[in-house]
This record gives sequence, structure tokens and C-alpha cells, in this order.
Amino acid sequence: VLTMAGPRSLGAVALRVLALACFAMPLRAFQPSASFASSFLQTRMPQESSMTKTPIGLRMSGFGFAKTSGKKNAPGLQKPSVPSAKRVVPPEIMLPDYALDGNPKAKPPIMPWDIHVNSPEEIAGIRKAARAAREVLDLAGQAAKVGVTTDEIDELVHTETIKRGGYPSPLNYCGFPKSVCTSINEVVCHGIPCTKTTFKNGDIVNIDVTVYLDGFHGDCSETFCVGECDEEAKRLIKTTYQAWQSAIAICKPGVPYSEIGGVIDDIVQAQGYTSTRNFCGHGVGAVFHTNPTILHFKNKQNNGVMKEGHIFTIEPMVNEGVAQNVMWKDNWTATTRDNKRSAQFEHTLLITKDGVEALTAKTETSPKFFWEE
Repeated sequence: VLTMAGPRSLGAVALRVLALACFAMPLRAFQPSASFASSFLQTRMPQESSMTKTPIGLRMSGFGFAKTSGKKNAPGLQKPSVPSAKRVVPPEIMLPDYALDGNPKAKPPIMPWDIHVNSPEEIAGIRKAARAAREVLDLAGQAAKVGVTTDEIDELVHTETIKRGGYPSPLNYCGFPKSVCTSINEVVCHGIPCTKTTFKNGDIVNIDVTVYLDGFHGDCSETFCVGECDEEAKRLIKTTYQAWQSAIAICKPGVPYSEIGGVIDDIVQAQGYTSTRNFCGHGVGAVFHTNPTILHFKNKQNNGVMKEGHIFTIEPMVNEGVAQNVMWKDNWTATTRDNKRSAQFEHTLLITKDGVEALTAKTETSPKFFWEE
């Protein structure tokens, strides 16, 4: 959720370094005095949106970029609540460089096509973190029941991550206050778990889990039905999944990263949906959010070409209504402008010699999707 659409000016390129310093989550308005968090947190980079024609900051998603607006605390179904106190991490857990002060120290390369090729040892480390993230996400999804609070999901994710020797990557990334993102209904991404936000029958919720383990991040998310969802919610979720899987299927050495967005756009538009433009996928590994930037809509951006050893996320956010979104006053929660629902899926992906491998793929014990039951 890090990049933007449109040509880059030299100033934008220079500021991209700052933008990429924050978490891969929703893209936010560029505010030089504020730290950035993105589908999690990342640093901002001012760019011009082809939709809004206004400067916006970039975030890598988990944390992307979004234009702020006059919207206060959304008149939609979801309301701001009260987060619990910051959860404690035991001293024996290895910390990412931002854990104590909220400031990511590792910066991505300036040029968007400059992409790290992971060594076999790095791939093994990321694979381990990705598997831990998958296990934790499966548990969180199973716990998303009617009457459960999002804070309880956060507690579960935090506890299960620590049990596996890991650190919950979102925690204090550019100041994000919790250990997981829980985005319900019209929340596009980066929903903050709270003590009074309770799941209701028919809700859809995206749970975004990232685990930092032995020096590497593994990042994944899914959208779950709470109780019994209506048919339109199921169609949105299944279409998002199909577009995501179709985009993953084209990945192999030699494919430009810009081709991913067109595959997603063609599928979602045919169903009457839109793909969020101001949040993006990102490189992941030793650094939470780095190159490449993965745009989930048709584009001709030169964000590099896939090569064996590249590791990145694809994480489209697909909306029932308009693609535009607004940011809550918490400076994290992004909701659709029209308050219609949004769904998302995400994998950490490895480019192999002949194709692609989902490092966060479901296991034999993972819960099945509703259409598989």
C-alpha cells in the first residue's frame, strides 16, 4: 500500500525515501511533521493522485496512502472506540528497529525498480516468519465471532505471536498502537482494535497479521464473515479473492510489476466493484516495507521487473462502491468515502525460478473459505 499513480517528480522521488520509512498500510496525506504508518506503517511521499489531483502521501500496505478529508469520525457504521493499553513484549523477544521509538530506521532504495534479491538464508528466515504469521492469522480468523471485541483479537494475535518467539510487526510501527489491524465493513484498512468495537452478525472483517521473527517479517491478511453474511458480502469477498489469486498466477521472473494491477482491475470492474488506488502492496523481509511497490489498478509505473529471489505482497482492497477513501482523526483508520464495504486478501510471495510461491499459504489445518465448505 505504498505507491502512488502518476509521474514522479524529482521532489517526489526524494521524499519517497521518507515515505518508505513507515509501515505498509493505508497511504496518508503527506504531513512533514507527522510520522507515517501504512496495509502497516510506512513513510510518506507526496504524489498526485490521478483521482483527486491533490498531493497525497504514500504508504506501503499493510500501510498505504490516503487523502485526509474533512470527515471527522465517520458517520458510517463503524465508530471510534477506546484502545486498551499497549501490550507488553517480553525482553527475550527480538525487536525490530522501530519497536522502542516508533521510527523505522531501514530505508528502501530511492529508485522504485531497485529491488533486493534475497539469499537462500534470507528466504529461509522469511519463510519461517511467514508460516508463523499464517498460523496466527488462522487463529484470529477462527476467533472472529459475534460478540467478540476487536481488542480480544488483538490480545490473541499478540499472545500467539509471542508464543512463537516473534514480535507483532504493527506494534509501534510509526506509532501504530496495537498488534494487528482489524478492518470491519467500510473500513478499507488499518482499523485499530478497540475495547468497545464488537463483531455483529453479518459483519465482514479483514484481519491483517504480520510477524517479525529472527530478523524477518511475514505478512498476510484475509477477510472473514462474522456469523452469516448476506449474499452481496459473499460476492464481494469471493471476487476479491479471485482477483487476488489471478494476479498471483501471472507472477514469475521477467514479468513487470505494473502488470499486476491490470489483472485485478479487469476482474473487479467486471463485477461492478472498484480497486483502491491509494494503498498498495510492498516488498517485505528484513524490512517491513520496501521495494517493490505493488499497485492494484491498471498502471504503467516502472516499479521494476520480477526476478528470482524477490519477496513482496499483493493485497488488493476491493470496494462495493467508489475507490476513494477518507482518514479518521486517529490518522490510521481509512474508510470508503461512501461507507460501502471493502474486502482484502494478502500473501507474502516469493518469486522462484519458474513462478511464484505463497509463503503465507494456507496449511492443511487452516479454516476453509465459505465457498469451499
